[in-house]
Amino acid sequence: MRALDFLHAFARRRAPREVPVPGGFAVLDDRFPGSYDDNKLIVRTAPDDDPAAAVARLLAAADEALGSHGHRLVCVDDDRLGTAYAPAFAAAGYEHETNLLMAFRGPVPRDPAPAERLELPELIPVLRRDWRRTLPQAPDAVIDGLARRVESRLRGAGSVGFHGVRAPDGEIAARADLYAHDGVAQIESVFTGEPYRGKGYARALMTALLGEAAGAELIFLVADADDWPRHFYSRLGFEQLGRTHAFLRT
Repeated sequence: MRALDFLHAFARRRAPREVPVPGGFAVLDDRFPGSYDDNKLIVRTAPDDDPAAAVARLLAAADEALGSHGHRLVCVDDDRLGTAYAPAFAAAGYEHETNLLMAFRGPVPRDPAPAERLELPELIPVLRRDWRRTLPQAPDAVIDGLARRVESRLRGAGSVGFHGVRAPDGEIAARADLYAHDGVAQIESVFTGEPYRGKGYARALMTALLGEAAGAELIFLVADADDWPRHFYSRLGFEQLGRTHAFLRT
C-alpha cells in the first residue's frame, strides 16, 4: 500500500538509528527517549508462521531495541497480523490501539483561505504550551523534548510544512503538519487547542491543507479508529484505506 510505503520511508529518513527486527525494523532517537513515535518497532510482514512464536520474537526484539526506554511500542502495519497478534500482546501487558489509514476522495476545495506557515522558532513554543496543558504534571525536560522532536520531521520528506490558523486573540488555535514526497502527501498532527475547539478552526485548516496538497496523487492521514475525529475526516471527504495496529506497554 502506497500510504504505508510513505510512512515507513518517513520513519526511516527521520530516525538517527535503525535496527532490523523480525518482520520489520526499529527506529530510534536517543535525543528523545520518552517519545513513543521516535522510538518504536514497525512490523509489516509475518516473521513466523506461528503467531505465538512471532509475538514472542517481537516481544524479545522490543525489549532489546527499547531496553533503555520506559516504554515498548510495536506497530503492526498489516491488519491480519495485528488482529492475530492482539491476544498474545494483551497477555504480555500491552495495550492495543487500532488506527485507520484514510485517503482523501472528496472534491478539492475551491479557493480555500491559506493557512499560515509556522517556522520552528514560533512553532516550538506553541508545542510547549499545548503539551503543558495536556501534561500539567510533567517535568519541564519532558515537555521540551516532546516539543523539540518536531525538528526531526524536517528530514522525513522532500517537503515538510508546519501550518496553523489563528484566533482573533492572535494565538495559534489549530495546527497541523503537511508532508509531501514523490506524489504522496500526508496530513499529520492535527490539533486544536482546547479553548478553540468547536469553532471551525480545524475545518479551516484542513481545507487550506487540502488545497495546498491538491496536486498530489494521494492525500492521506492516520486516524484513531475509536476516536471522534475519524467522523470529522469522513465529512471532509476521507475514506478508509486500511487498518494498522499499535501495541504499547508503559
